Amino acid sequence: MDGKRILYVTTEMIPYFSENPMSIQSLKIPKAMSDRGADVRIFMPRFGIINERRHQLHEVIRLSGMNLIINDMDQPLIIKVASVPGEKLQVYFIDNEEYFKSKNVYFDKEGALLEDNDERAIFFAKGVLETVKKLNWKPDVVHVMGWMTSMVPAYIKEYYADDSFFNEAKVVVSLFDNSFEGELNSKIAEKLAFDGINGEVSELLSKPDFEAVTKSALKYADAAVKGEEIIPEAITSYIQTENIPLMEYCPAEGMSEAYELFYAEELMNQN
Repeated sequence: MDGKRILYVTTEMIPYFSENPMSIQSLKIPKAMSDRGADVRIFMPRFGIINERRHQLHEVIRLSGMNLIINDMDQPLIIKVASVPGEKLQVYFIDNEEYFKSKNVYFDKEGALLEDNDERAIFFAKGVLETVKKLNWKPDVVHVMGWMTSMVPAYIKEYYADDSFFNEAKVVVSLFDNSFEGELNSKIAEKLAFDGINGEVSELLSKPDFEAVTKSALKYADAAVKGEEIIPEAITSYIQTENIPLMEYCPAEGMSEAYELFYAEELMNQN
């Protein structure tokens, strides 16, 4: 992977989250690829539960200060960064007082989905991609993990379709059994349409439940990965129907070799 630029976009990662399949892989996979010569960047939201002092986050002034338009409203983008303890990796955090100040990650105290999860996902996607552009760091691969990253592929392939910065990037979607009950805000398709993202995605998100949100990411994927051995059957069927190259679940001991081969053979050789 010498010299290849891989952008990892996740919503959970150790040590900023407790251990689960996504948070573990969000660290292990970038580390493995970095160790094998790839140039790696990692992005995640700066949720309110992340202790900035303990994890030594600090604002990157030269990257902050942009405003993103979400549903016709200006929202300030704040970028923070931290070094992963004991690793040669940095994590960029997308922050905004409106969307990420709360200590509730996805759900409120009653267990219901947060009403603004749709706008948080859109803001996160646009924030990541605008920051990468500002860094002038053009990725070869964009690998997303977690349903709140599901808008990233659509923005790469639709919103930035005429932007040469992302036109050669290959999109990988990692799949986890982290479904949610209920639906995102029913107006998510309208908010995406404001940015020129419509068509089949609008149809998929007419009922924006976990299955629809996941499919909206897979629609733009060049490849997918099973982050766990078992994922929802409806998602597996969609992958087969759409002929999306799929990497089966890989245990930790063979991860480095498996991902390097997968990126090289399934992605870099695609036309």
